[in-house]
Amino acid sequence: MTDTDYSPDVEAERDENTAEMFGAPAAAAEPAGKADAYTVLARKYRPKTFEDLIGQEAMVRTLTNAFATGRIAHAFMLTGVRGVGKTTTARLLARALNYDTDTVHQPSVNLTVEGRHCQAIMAGQHMDVMEMDAASHTGVNDIRDILESVRYAPVQARYKVYVLDEVHMLSTAAFNALLKTLEEPPPHAKFIFATTEIRKVPVTILSRCQRFDLRRVEPDVLGPHLEKVASREGALVEQEGLALLARAAEGSVRDGLSLLDQALVQAERGQMVKAEVVRDMLGLADRGQTIGLFESLMGGRTGEALEAFRTLFGFGADPAQVMSDLLEHAHAATIGKTLGPDATRLPAEQAQRLTALGATISAGALARVWQMLLKAYDEVRRAPDPAAAAEMALVRLAYAADLPGPEEAMKRLQSGQPLTGGGPGAPAPSGGGGGARAQMQVKAAAQPQALPQLTSFDQVVALLGEKRDIRLKLEVEQYVRLVSFKPGAIEFEPAPGCPEDLTRKLASRLREWTGRPWLIAAQGGGGAESLLEREKREKAEERERLVQDPFVRDVMAAFPGTEIVGLRRMVVTPTAAPSAGTTDDEDDD
Repeated sequence: MTDTDYSPDVEAERDENTAEMFGAPAAAAEPAGKADAYTVLARKYRPKTFEDLIGQEAMVRTLTNAFATGRIAHAFMLTGVRGVGKTTTARLLARALNYDTDTVHQPSVNLTVEGRHCQAIMAGQHMDVMEMDAASHTGVNDIRDILESVRYAPVQARYKVYVLDEVHMLSTAAFNALLKTLEEPPPHAKFIFATTEIRKVPVTILSRCQRFDLRRVEPDVLGPHLEKVASREGALVEQEGLALLARAAEGSVRDGLSLLDQALVQAERGQMVKAEVVRDMLGLADRGQTIGLFESLMGGRTGEALEAFRTLFGFGADPAQVMSDLLEHAHAATIGKTLGPDATRLPAEQAQRLTALGATISAGALARVWQMLLKAYDEVRRAPDPAAAAEMALVRLAYAADLPGPEEAMKRLQSGQPLTGGGPGAPAPSGGGGGARAQMQVKAAAQPQALPQLTSFDQVVALLGEKRDIRLKLEVEQYVRLVSFKPGAIEFEPAPGCPEDLTRKLASRLREWTGRPWLIAAQGGGGAESLLEREKREKAEERERLVQDPFVRDVMAAFPGTEIVGLRRMVVTPTAAPSAGTTDDEDDD
């Protein structure tokens, strides 16, 4: 065989249909850029330096100062929700610990220039940086392998770094095996732990680590980051669509990039991805329509609110998601009322609408709506028919929105106005007695608050009831056997079991309510019956009189085994003539 056999000028004879060595046909040449497998955005734009980490400025500042002063811990604990960058931060830490270039030969967080070990560490292929998924290696034998290898010095890098992801999944025996080495590791070993369940990590492990809590990334930070990634990909997304993606990510950068990856294929190349498309992709209701629904609820327009909800439901909106949006609107209206529209972190038009709505509603009413929506959201999620549960919740909300608060109720009563708002779509007051009782209570609260003048012991007991000090009222009725009473002084014989602090509490309350000092004295004896004892005696006497009534005796004789289980005094109207035998008493079963 001569050198001419390998000459490049000699073109090999080959049939284009001839198979390759293993039977596959010859691969056709593909255009540049299409042969490689697609890399999702969450991996493609994974941070490569500490400056690329968004929303974690506090952690980066702490690490920068620690590396600058040489106070580098031997173990780090990274915790946070999914997708905030725990594993990426662990790799960046491993890279910073083993950073080595032609000019830098010490640990550094300034990773702008790629070092000798950086590429292998970030790819997870460096022999001195061991990454282990604790979710699939939970036993003590896996930790024993680490403890065996930690004794040996690194082969290439400065430190041997052990990265344990989801460390809370380790067994108790595995944690115990790690304790001693984690407390006194060799100088060439570093440990980096990452977990989403920090409460499941034993405190004995936490006390040996330097802990960093990676925070959720706020939507106003994640939104510009998604816009930057979209521009690098040559795609256009509306600002409202980006805001929807940032809110749906719930603080997770990885989730945000995954949603952006899904949104970019919703439009043709070169066309802008509309917010409506993003909203439909996420299964969200139209924000403008849900704000209109919220406005209808706050105005007490029940019919209009139900029609708006059915329209949203007809377009495919999830009832639970509608309730979640209403919760967000209640929160935004409250924040806008307190801090202004810019504090709501919503688009300008939506923030203005909700802020204007919040300005017309009291803070108490907004807090009441928030509590009702929380309960409604839970009911809708658990109901067999979520749409029906949502409609019933909307009816309650619209009815409650038409009811005034205590302050407004007192103003309306003083001016002679009706308690209900009477707006369009407002439900009529119910025929039950709840409204009448509420009106009576508000009327009582609207009276001028003059200090009471107590001239009898019964007035003292009545005052305890008016002030709703039920416990003290019951104690007074049960244990106070009155000896004498005069304004400012009470003497009584304590009944058996009387609390030791009864005199002190009663004197303190009366002084607070009447504005004058009271002398309360417990005497040894000579007191009359307590109110409870008198009530029991009077009931027994009344029961005995009822039993001796001829009509009642005939009834009991006609129905053997009949017994009187209760007595109730009837109130006779002036126009009704009392019937014989039932004026005062009635058999109550």
